[in-house]
Amino acid sequence: MSIDFSNPVTNCPMNADCGEGFTQFRNYWCLTEYKCAESFFGGNAPLPLWVGYVVILGFGIAFGIFTLALVYLDYKVLGTEMTSEQFNTAGRAVGIGLTASVLVSQWTWAATLLQSSNVAYQYGISGPFWYASGATIQVLLFSMLAIQVKRRAPTAHTFLEIIQARWGKAAHIIFLCFGLTTNVIVTSMLILGGSATVNALTGMNIDLASFLIPLGTIFYTLAGGLKATFIASYFNTSVILIALCIFAFQVYATSPELGSPGRVWDALKSVSEVAPVPDNKGGSYLTMFSQGGLVFGVINVIGNFGTVFVDQSYWQSAIA
Repeated sequence: MSIDFSNPVTNCPMNADCGEGFTQFRNYWCLTEYKCAESFFGGNAPLPLWVGYVVILGFGIAFGIFTLALVYLDYKVLGTEMTSEQFNTAGRAVGIGLTASVLVSQWTWAATLLQSSNVAYQYGISGPFWYASGATIQVLLFSMLAIQVKRRAPTAHTFLEIIQARWGKAAHIIFLCFGLTTNVIVTSMLILGGSATVNALTGMNIDLASFLIPLGTIFYTLAGGLKATFIASYFNTSVILIALCIFAFQVYATSPELGSPGRVWDALKSVSEVAPVPDNKGGSYLTMFSQGGLVFGVINVIGNFGTVFVDQSYWQSAIA
């Protein structure tokens, strides 16, 4: 059977009767065992159910206890008083290193792993490049704005206070709606992305996972305020960096199938010959000349400006 990979929906016979919910790139390789399937695991989770509970509850409780212990020591040993100002701004005395780790943690979403690998699958190396590029420009520009916030609005608590003082009540209400909408969308995506991943790997109920994931964060935030979230973000970033090192060495150094950048390169060249990427130069996964990747990059860059500049969490980091 000859398959035209430029249009896998219409040219893969088994894709024709999957209904309207069947997306363009689902079952891209036209594999019989994955016909109309929602998961490549085939409904059988590769990990036992208890692993999901350990990951969600275990890590949540561990991070919560450790964070609260550090906050308690801060109050008892250093004599920090818990006031409304301290709760909301962490005393406006957070160092550069902690702030940097917080920004990394805040900008590491479920999509950082899920969507970046998805666009790599669709567009080759241009996909993750544009995903990363679209997530760095905004933070770079926001860092410059954060300096001005410290200088010109040293007593502010939210970016909406600054907008109201500068442009009035009407602009304040408009940006309040933008900010609330952004936070609802981002929070929903983070929770659902995490719960969907746990569900795919362990079979844990998505509704239950969505309820349990934010519990630990809620408890230590209520107890320790903004400073508690900063401390937790620091250790979250540490775990992220450790995981990145493990993945990098696993793929490029120790994997029996790959094990070196050269073998990864050769494997991607071989795949490009078997199933060329539509609208990529030469159908290659290894080219930056990708129409789909470029379109995704433009959308990603523009869209991420909204998720940074109207998300109060980033302004909170600047204020602290």
